[in-house]
Amino acid sequence: MLHLFGRFMMWLLGWRAEGQIPSERKLVLIAHPHTTNWDMIFMMGVSWSLRLKINWIGKRAIFRWPYGWLMRACGGVMVDRSQGKNQVQQMADTITSNDDIFLAVAPSGSRSKREHWRSGFYYIALTAKVPVLCCYLDYPNKVGGIGPCVYLTGDTAADMDKFREFYASKQGKYPQKSTPVRLKDELDQKD
Repeated sequence: MLHLFGRFMMWLLGWRAEGQIPSERKLVLIAHPHTTNWDMIFMMGVSWSLRLKINWIGKRAIFRWPYGWLMRACGGVMVDRSQGKNQVQQMADTITSNDDIFLAVAPSGSRSKREHWRSGFYYIALTAKVPVLCCYLDYPNKVGGIGPCVYLTGDTAADMDKFREFYASKQGKYPQKSTPVRLKDELDQKD
Protein backbone atom coordinates (compact mmCIF):
# COMPACT_ATOMS: atom_id res chain seq x y z
CA MET A 1 0.00 0.00 0.00
CA LEU A 2 2.80 2.45 0.89
CA HIS A 3 4.54 1.59 -2.38
CA LEU A 4 1.49 2.67 -4.39
CA PHE A 5 1.00 5.77 -2.26
CA GLY A 6 4.67 6.70 -2.70
CA ARG A 7 4.50 6.30 -6.47
CA PHE A 8 1.30 8.34 -6.64
CA MET A 9 2.76 11.06 -4.42
CA MET A 10 5.92 11.32 -6.54
CA TRP A 11 3.86 11.43 -9.76
CA LEU A 12 1.54 14.08 -8.31
CA LEU A 13 4.51 16.28 -7.34
CA GLY A 14 6.24 15.73 -10.69
CA TRP A 15 9.15 13.79 -9.19
CA ARG A 16 10.59 10.38 -9.93
CA ALA A 17 12.49 7.82 -7.88
CA GLU A 18 15.45 5.91 -9.24
CA GLY A 19 17.98 3.34 -8.10
CA GLN A 20 18.14 -0.22 -6.85
CA ILE A 21 18.00 -1.51 -3.31
CA PRO A 22 21.36 -3.14 -2.56
CA SER A 23 21.68 -6.78 -1.57
CA GLU A 24 23.20 -5.86 1.83
CA ARG A 25 20.73 -6.24 4.68
CA LYS A 26 22.49 -3.95 7.17
CA LEU A 27 23.85 -0.53 6.34
CA VAL A 28 23.95 3.14 7.21
CA LEU A 29 21.98 5.25 4.74
CA ILE A 30 22.92 8.90 4.30
CA ALA A 31 20.50 11.48 2.94
CA HIS A 32 22.06 14.54 1.31
CA PRO A 33 21.57 17.37 0.52
CA HIS A 34 19.29 18.44 3.37
CA THR A 35 18.21 22.09 3.04
CA THR A 36 14.45 22.15 3.76
CA ASN A 37 11.70 20.38 5.71
CA TRP A 38 10.35 19.18 2.34
CA ASP A 39 13.31 16.79 2.14
CA MET A 40 11.65 14.40 4.58
CA ILE A 41 8.46 14.28 2.51
CA PHE A 42 10.32 13.60 -0.73
CA MET A 43 12.63 11.03 0.90
CA MET A 44 9.61 9.16 2.26
CA GLY A 45 8.07 9.22 -1.24
CA VAL A 46 11.31 7.89 -2.72
CA SER A 47 11.67 5.15 -0.10
CA TRP A 48 8.03 4.04 -0.45
CA SER A 49 8.26 4.12 -4.27
CA LEU A 50 11.36 1.91 -4.23
CA ARG A 51 10.06 -0.32 -1.40
CA LEU A 52 12.98 0.72 0.77
CA LYS A 53 12.21 0.26 4.47
CA ILE A 54 14.34 2.71 6.43
CA ASN A 55 14.97 3.36 10.09
CA TRP A 56 15.96 6.72 11.50
CA ILE A 57 17.49 8.03 14.71
CA GLY A 58 15.46 10.08 17.17
CA LYS A 59 16.04 11.42 20.66
CA ARG A 60 14.36 9.74 23.62
CA ALA A 61 11.77 12.50 24.14
CA ILE A 62 9.86 11.72 20.93
CA PHE A 63 9.49 8.05 21.91
CA ARG A 64 7.46 8.79 25.05
CA TRP A 65 3.74 8.26 25.41
CA PRO A 66 1.47 8.98 23.55
CA TYR A 67 3.54 9.08 20.31
CA GLY A 68 6.25 6.51 21.02
CA TRP A 69 4.45 3.62 19.34
CA LEU A 70 3.91 5.72 16.20
CA MET A 71 7.57 6.78 16.04
CA ARG A 72 8.70 3.13 16.29
CA ALA A 73 6.10 2.05 13.71
CA CYS A 74 7.50 4.67 11.32
CA GLY A 75 11.01 3.25 11.70
CA GLY A 76 12.29 5.34 14.59
CA VAL A 77 15.24 4.05 16.62
CA MET A 78 15.77 5.79 19.94
CA VAL A 79 19.16 7.11 20.96
CA ASP A 80 19.70 7.76 24.66
CA ARG A 81 21.69 10.98 25.03
CA SER A 82 21.52 10.96 28.83
CA GLN A 83 24.17 9.60 31.15
CA GLY A 84 26.95 10.28 28.64
CA LYS A 85 26.37 7.04 26.75
CA ASN A 86 28.36 6.60 23.56
CA GLN A 87 25.81 7.27 20.81
CA VAL A 88 27.99 5.81 18.04
CA GLN A 89 28.31 2.54 19.96
CA GLN A 90 24.56 2.51 20.73
CA MET A 91 23.69 2.79 17.04
CA ALA A 92 26.38 0.29 15.98
CA ASP A 93 24.95 -2.16 18.54
CA THR A 94 21.45 -1.54 17.15
CA ILE A 95 22.68 -2.41 13.66
CA THR A 96 24.53 -5.55 14.70
CA SER A 97 21.60 -6.81 16.77
CA ASN A 98 19.13 -6.59 13.84
CA ASP A 99 18.86 -8.89 10.84
CA ASP A 100 17.67 -6.14 8.48
CA ILE A 101 18.26 -2.45 9.13
CA PHE A 102 18.88 0.55 6.90
CA LEU A 103 19.69 3.27 9.43
CA ALA A 104 19.13 6.71 7.85
CA VAL A 105 21.21 9.70 8.90
CA ALA A 106 21.37 13.25 7.50
CA PRO A 107 25.09 13.97 7.95
CA SER A 108 24.68 17.73 7.57
CA GLY A 109 22.75 17.56 10.86
CA SER A 110 20.67 20.59 9.95
CA ARG A 111 18.81 22.35 7.17
CA SER A 112 21.17 25.31 7.61
CA LYS A 113 24.64 25.50 6.10
CA ARG A 114 27.38 24.22 8.38
CA GLU A 115 31.12 24.10 7.95
CA HIS A 116 31.20 20.30 7.74
CA TRP A 117 29.16 17.09 8.02
CA ARG A 118 28.73 15.42 11.37
CA SER A 119 30.88 12.31 11.54
CA GLY A 120 28.46 10.01 13.40
CA PHE A 121 27.31 8.17 10.26
CA TYR A 122 30.94 7.40 9.39
CA TYR A 123 31.92 6.02 12.78
CA ILE A 124 28.65 4.10 13.21
CA ALA A 125 29.30 2.33 9.90
CA LEU A 126 32.97 1.66 10.74
CA THR A 127 32.10 0.33 14.20
CA ALA A 128 29.25 -1.87 12.92
CA LYS A 129 31.36 -2.93 9.90
CA VAL A 130 28.62 -2.08 7.39
CA PRO A 131 28.66 -0.06 4.15
CA VAL A 132 27.20 3.41 3.69
CA LEU A 133 24.40 3.79 1.13
CA CYS A 134 24.26 7.16 -0.65
CA CYS A 135 20.70 8.47 -1.05
CA TYR A 136 19.84 11.83 -2.49
CA LEU A 137 17.36 14.42 -3.64
CA ASP A 138 18.17 16.50 -6.71
CA TYR A 139 15.66 19.35 -6.85
CA PRO A 140 16.51 20.86 -10.28
CA ASN A 141 15.88 17.47 -11.91
CA LYS A 142 13.04 16.49 -9.55
CA VAL A 143 14.56 13.11 -8.84
CA GLY A 144 15.42 11.29 -5.66
CA GLY A 145 17.03 7.96 -5.28
CA ILE A 146 19.59 5.46 -4.24
CA GLY A 147 23.22 5.75 -5.29
CA PRO A 148 26.19 3.54 -4.59
CA CYS A 149 27.18 1.67 -1.46
CA VAL A 150 30.50 2.89 -0.11
CA TYR A 151 32.58 0.36 1.79
CA LEU A 152 34.62 2.35 4.28
CA THR A 153 38.36 1.74 4.57
CA GLY A 154 39.11 3.89 7.61
CA ASP A 155 41.09 6.30 5.41
CA THR A 156 38.81 9.27 6.07
CA ALA A 157 39.98 11.46 3.19
CA ALA A 158 39.79 8.66 0.61
CA ASP A 159 36.37 7.55 1.84
CA MET A 160 35.04 11.12 1.85
CA ASP A 161 36.35 11.63 -1.70
CA LYS A 162 33.87 8.95 -2.81
CA PHE A 163 31.00 10.87 -1.20
CA ARG A 164 32.20 14.18 -2.64
CA GLU A 165 32.36 12.69 -6.14
CA PHE A 166 28.85 11.25 -5.92
CA TYR A 167 27.14 14.28 -4.37
CA ALA A 168 28.88 16.88 -6.57
CA SER A 169 26.03 16.74 -9.10
CA LYS A 170 23.16 16.68 -6.55
CA GLN A 171 21.52 19.96 -5.57
CA GLY A 172 19.13 20.70 -2.72
CA LYS A 173 16.12 23.01 -2.83
CA TYR A 174 18.26 25.81 -1.37
CA PRO A 175 21.82 25.22 -2.64
CA GLN A 176 23.19 28.11 -0.57
CA LYS A 177 22.19 26.16 2.58
CA SER A 178 23.94 22.93 1.57
CA THR A 179 26.72 21.81 3.90
CA PRO A 180 29.98 20.90 2.11
CA VAL A 181 30.78 17.18 1.94
CA ARG A 182 33.64 17.03 4.44
CA LEU A 183 34.21 16.03 8.05
CA LYS A 184 35.65 18.14 10.83
CA ASP A 185 38.62 15.74 10.98
CA GLU A 186 39.53 16.76 7.44
CA LEU A 187 39.45 20.47 8.34
CA ASP A 188 41.59 19.83 11.43
CA GLN A 189 44.21 18.01 9.33
CA LYS A 190 44.55 21.04 7.04
CA ASP A 191 45.29 23.40 9.95
